[in-house]
Amino acid sequence: MARSVNKVTLLGNVGKDPEIRSTPSGVMVASFGLATSDRFQDAQGNWQDRTEWHNLKAFKRTAEIVRDYVKKGSKLYVEGKITTNSWDDKESGQKRYRTEILVNELVLLSGRDEGSGAQTRPASSSGSTASFDQRPPAGHDDVAQSAEISDDDIPF
Repeated sequence: MARSVNKVTLLGNVGKDPEIRSTPSGVMVASFGLATSDRFQDAQGNWQDRTEWHNLKAFKRTAEIVRDYVKKGSKLYVEGKITTNSWDDKESGQKRYRTEILVNELVLLSGRDEGSGAQTRPASSSGSTASFDQRPPAGHDDVAQSAEISDDDIPF
């Protein structure tokens, strides 16, 4: 059998606050939309922007991170895989499809207060522990870099 790959890499902005729910067995699920944009020249030579919307779904620990840190406008780097679900519409009887990205890794590129510098938090839907990039933003002096951090300073 031939080997195949199903991997998606996206860098974009969240369109609205994520929807958080739990399955009957208690697994947390986060659903949200991510917008990516590209620029192209049309036939007349004018630059046009095109936005593509992606449906994303995260589970378990990654869904908790989405719940706690992701909101409308957040800039994210996402790795995942494409899945397509189908069902029969109860009203019309037609076959319906929904393509989604199942998130495997998530990196937050927006700070908590947008101007506070980038904080990253890689996460895996397999439940691995994530950590923040705790490097200070460029321009901090040596005194600030050498200050001790207490448990109260850690955001998780």
